[in-house]
Amino acid sequence: MEDSGSQDFGARLRERGLRNTPHRRAVLEAAGRRPHLTAAEIAASLDDRGDGARAGAGLSRQGLYNVLDDLVAAGLLRSVEPAGSPARFELETHDNHHHLVCRECGRMQDVPCAVGAAPCLDPLEAPGFRVEQAEVTWWGVCAECAAAS
Repeated sequence: MEDSGSQDFGARLRERGLRNTPHRRAVLEAAGRRPHLTAAEIAASLDDRGDGARAGAGLSRQGLYNVLDDLVAAGLLRSVEPAGSPARFELETHDNHHHLVCRECGRMQDVPCAVGAAPCLDPLEAPGFRVEQAEVTWWGVCAECAAAS
């Protein structure tokens, strides 16, 4: 029997025209438990919790990348790609937030948009483009790393 979170993810999958598969639900659940995970961290999370087994015969690394691609394309996951770091994934909430990234430990934290509405920033010039979104990443040192140094 599915729990209420799985049923909710199943409905979201169907609303976006995707089949409601155990693999897709398991990846969405992992991203919901802890945002900003890399693909490798999602794989480890599934293995640690046994979700890979629950999701069927297991989820290969290539299968995981296929699921991630499908979920990002459908607007259910957001891929955040900080410079010099592997892509990280979070549930897409369409809330126009940005990110802080610690240069020491790599911790990523959500930051609400100060403006509220996308695109937040307007380029000086954008000939031939209708700007719809801006992604802002602030880099610094988190409180824990600052205290440790």
